[in-house]
Amino acid sequence: MLQLMAGARSRRAVLARRDLLKISAMGALGAGVSTAVAAAEQKAATRASARNCIYIFLCGGPSQIDLWDLKPTAPDEIRGPFKPISTNVPGIQIGDLLPQVSRHADKLAIIRSMNHDTQSHDLGILRTLLASKGQLNTSYPASSNDHPSIGSMLTYHFGAQGELPPWVVLPRYFMTGDRLYKGQTAGFLGSQYEALDLATEKRGSLTRTKFDLDNLDLRRTGQDVRRLQGRRELVGNLASNDLSRSTSVQQLNGLMERAYTLFSSDRIRQVFDVTAEDPRIREQYGMNEYGQSFLLARRMVEADVRMVNVFWTFYGQDGCQFNLWDNHGADTEVCGGKNRGDEMMRHDYCCPSFDKAYAALLEDLQERGLLESTLVVVVGEFGRTPRINKWAGRDHWASCYSAVLAGGGIRGGTVYGKSDKIAGYVADNPVSPFDLHATVLQAMGVTPEMTVPDPTGRPVRVTDGTPVGALFS
Repeated sequence: MLQLMAGARSRRAVLARRDLLKISAMGALGAGVSTAVAAAEQKAATRASARNCIYIFLCGGPSQIDLWDLKPTAPDEIRGPFKPISTNVPGIQIGDLLPQVSRHADKLAIIRSMNHDTQSHDLGILRTLLASKGQLNTSYPASSNDHPSIGSMLTYHFGAQGELPPWVVLPRYFMTGDRLYKGQTAGFLGSQYEALDLATEKRGSLTRTKFDLDNLDLRRTGQDVRRLQGRRELVGNLASNDLSRSTSVQQLNGLMERAYTLFSSDRIRQVFDVTAEDPRIREQYGMNEYGQSFLLARRMVEADVRMVNVFWTFYGQDGCQFNLWDNHGADTEVCGGKNRGDEMMRHDYCCPSFDKAYAALLEDLQERGLLESTLVVVVGEFGRTPRINKWAGRDHWASCYSAVLAGGGIRGGTVYGKSDKIAGYVADNPVSPFDLHATVLQAMGVTPEMTVPDPTGRPVRVTDGTPVGALFS
């Protein structure tokens, strides 16, 4: 029994405990909600404009002035080589790198006034993903003392909506080297509120076209479902015994139930099998890790997974990581990537793949009747400098950048906020990452005054931001 309990606590457990550990690290299948907050949560849920969320993080910092907020009358060294194109909404233009997305502007709310206070990738990621003003200085490693992520708080307040986990990360957690950034875990809420992580191999971003759940195959670890069921029954008996009212035992019982469901469910494997899709649909998204991740995200929300995080970065065939949205440019090629900033933007691993996958996602969600109930968020940790550097690229810039929202009650065909004449500073209606964080939560029915318990039981507010109400219909 002690070994089983240790397995639920430790992320570096030995093989005998790994089946429980994997569920702890991979996600809850419906963690319970306390009676004390159930009524408040039910009331909040009735105000929700979205049931599901796909949160797309463009790791590295995409250029606002080349994608969403072009300045065609600015000097050459500011406006760059990319041109504005008209969209299907009169008066709204975006960059010519996104021709397919331009046909879906009626679904988009473009925020052109995002801003925060640091040009550091690490701290920008911290502000964007964690968005806790109490933790502004250290972005990694993620720990059990962190403020919980959006996905874990949604899991805590609402649990699962069906057989699948309530929170899934695609195609893998965002890491630079061995840095697991804060804002991607359940933090002090505990391991039962973690995401399901595919643990996808870090190589071949442009060539991967399918995903599997090998990490849920007990045969690979010498286990089987019958043995897991035996452990499940043992822990269940202990949890129901009046002599054992231990919180640890009760928590372990919940993990065992979720472990059994994950390891024994054919339905979960079916949903994750993108090869079951019509080949024409798969091609529309793009036959690479990016496009198929977006397609898998659609399959997740169609199966009623509440929160799906999609992290967009690049791994070459040799496993080398390349921060493709971070388009400084360089003197030499890196990880086989282009060395000039404008070439990085034009390369298949960047804007062409995003344009195809994002447009396909919006169209697919709408055609299936899912867009109205699914909030789709696109953002990076900051934007890029207005002035182009010597490598035809742009450097880090957090004083003004863009984010894009669609679906889930968002008022499409709109622009919120305004930048100055060079997209360098906010001119009107500033929005911080904390505010974006609060906006996502509110759309999902979690209002700023709601709380989660820290390890001592003290209530902690879910967000330090203020929702941007003008974004909603």
